[in-house]
Amino acid sequence: MTLSTLADRLLPLLAARDLARPLAWRDGVALSGHRFLADVAQLARALPESGPVVNLCSDRYAFAVAFGAALVRGQASLLPPDARPDTLARLHEAGDPAYAVIDEATLQTPGLTSVMVATADAAGAVAQADATVPCFHAGRHAASLLTSGSTGAPQPHAKSWGTLVGDIEAAVPRLAALLGRPTLEGLTLIATVPVQHSYGLESSVLLAMLGGAAFDAGRPFFPADVARALASVPRPRALVTTPFHLKTLLLSGIALPPVDLVLSATAPLSPQLAAQAERATGGVLVEIYGSTESGQVATRRPTQSEVWETLGDIRVQARPGADGSETFVVEGDFIPEPTPMADVLDRVDARSFRLLGRANDLIHVAGRRSSLGYLNHHLNSIPGVEDGAFWLPDEVADGVVRPVAFVVAPTLAAQAIVAALRERLEAVFVPRRVVHVTAFPRADTGKLTVRALREFALAQLAADDTPVRVTREVADDHPAFAGHFPGQPLLPGALLLSEVLEALRGVPALSARLGPAPTLAAAKFLAPVRPGNALEIDLLPEAGAARGLRFEVRCGNEMVASGRWLPGDSA
Repeated sequence: MTLSTLADRLLPLLAARDLARPLAWRDGVALSGHRFLADVAQLARALPESGPVVNLCSDRYAFAVAFGAALVRGQASLLPPDARPDTLARLHEAGDPAYAVIDEATLQTPGLTSVMVATADAAGAVAQADATVPCFHAGRHAASLLTSGSTGAPQPHAKSWGTLVGDIEAAVPRLAALLGRPTLEGLTLIATVPVQHSYGLESSVLLAMLGGAAFDAGRPFFPADVARALASVPRPRALVTTPFHLKTLLLSGIALPPVDLVLSATAPLSPQLAAQAERATGGVLVEIYGSTESGQVATRRPTQSEVWETLGDIRVQARPGADGSETFVVEGDFIPEPTPMADVLDRVDARSFRLLGRANDLIHVAGRRSSLGYLNHHLNSIPGVEDGAFWLPDEVADGVVRPVAFVVAPTLAAQAIVAALRERLEAVFVPRRVVHVTAFPRADTGKLTVRALREFALAQLAADDTPVRVTREVADDHPAFAGHFPGQPLLPGALLLSEVLEALRGVPALSARLGPAPTLAAAKFLAPVRPGNALEIDLLPEAGAARGLRFEVRCGNEMVASGRWLPGDSA
């Protein structure tokens, strides 16, 4: 069958299922397949004639209805991780007919008109028992998802309807077999992951719509909410989560109802945490490996094996690079073309591999090589470490760059953590410095981006004489632009200074240095700051009795402002 023939196949919005049975649950109330199709048809009639649709619904059922209605309307869904102006701007071009669908009336959608998705109680809906399941061409552009940004700037990736359907069709037999069931019928999915994220989309809404399961409409975050959501739906139950959320849940000590399946993704899970999760839930824990670009690629059960097995007919190949390194690509099954992965793999064969770490997190210390992912794995395996991350600073000591470990570990001293790491790591990777923190700036999915970790680390390590760089985004819809000036908007100097002040407040040592009411001693404004500009703010402590702080603000390579603050008691 040719690719063009495959693209012309008609694939249904819902896989074959009893439409009278639950497709979703909200607050313990079942929402049937009939109800879903009726809601999709009703919303599709209310949508504008042309799109694309920026789906910002947080309620998972409202999201699914809007997603289905967009397909019925012949429009693609654009799925951003948040509603920030710079994020929304990445998903569509200026002047196109994009609009937003929302389920919260207070949500602002700068630059986009919005359509409200009603989420009435199930009792208020009129089910249509004769509803017909709509079908769409496999080649239809169904969605564009943003990468997480953990390996660089997030970029949108288009997905056809056939790719999304194939992704789920490859995963269902594996998950059903691990559960010891012929299908996923009757399984209800409770997810802590946002539905706009590729993993959250695939493993909650799409796994229900295209895999025969059902999903809970909510997105519980706190451990008590997760336990309550699990208890509100019948067995068999599945928890769709991340290592960060799972560890938080288990450390809470809250009793969980029986869970038949735990799915985890976005970062490798330690065997210890996996075993603890299986003991606490009584279920099977399965990790999913993949990416926004490739979709779900492989699974493993970490309590039984460290080897990942690919889904469906997906194969892993190694390709030599010009510099002698290897790039690993996945191909076959639903993947439209060979797709490079951002990880270093130990390929067992074409259908199985071990995961060694991110290609961009390999580090060299004293002639030895490791990966930050590997180091983080061992750090987070220490009993008493609730969360942890290694960071490699820029400075060199004794001719060697020394890694630093940041930990959320209120019951452990730094010496105890170092001693535990000496039993797990080569000596050159054992940190000389362990920094206790209260929390990390993780995204909703639990990921800690390279940029966020670097800024966080610099802020935590800053002595009161250490320069710090902080980045800020200037929102396109900042209210100041309305009057400064029409047609040529620019950020007023007073607001630019407030950005600098907010930046230094985020660095504990510098904030303490200047006190609660610092005095502005000097300021120069050298170039305009426009909507959407990214600011780089350099905070430069001064030596001497004055203990002042200079600042320089740049947009790209252009300095736009500079100045000096003094401690408040110097005014």
